[in-house]
Amino acid sequence: MSSDNQDGLISSTRQDILALLDSFIHQIQNIRRILLGVSVSAIILGPLAIALSIYLLFHPSFFAVLETENEFGLVLTVLLGAVIIISGIWLVTGIRQYYSMSQWKKRYEEYLKEKEAIDRKIASQFGLDKD
Repeated sequence: MSSDNQDGLISSTRQDILALLDSFIHQIQNIRRILLGVSVSAIILGPLAIALSIYLLFHPSFFAVLETENEFGLVLTVLLGAVIIISGIWLVTGIRQYYSMSQWKKRYEEYLKEKEAIDRKIASQFGLDKD
């Protein structure tokens, strides 16, 4: 195999690897958008579920249900407590995920800037400027 063929193969392999990495990072960016939607929904729906559960727990009719329906009232109280706890966990998770995703966005934007700068530097070194 000649040196030119080897150089071409290595260059092609490097380009394939870089294209693969760019594709991978693009897919992660798409997943980030989905996770951002999930975290925003948790931030919105968590407090809503907590507020509704607390409202039901303190509503005068709830106490009437507790007095007339012993087992059902107990199960309902436990379920509403579980909704409050799970919604609280979901809310905290959503806030943490939102923070994490915003940090990822900042790092991704820095990566894009650095990549563009390197691409420009390489293009200018080899006379590939697109003027």
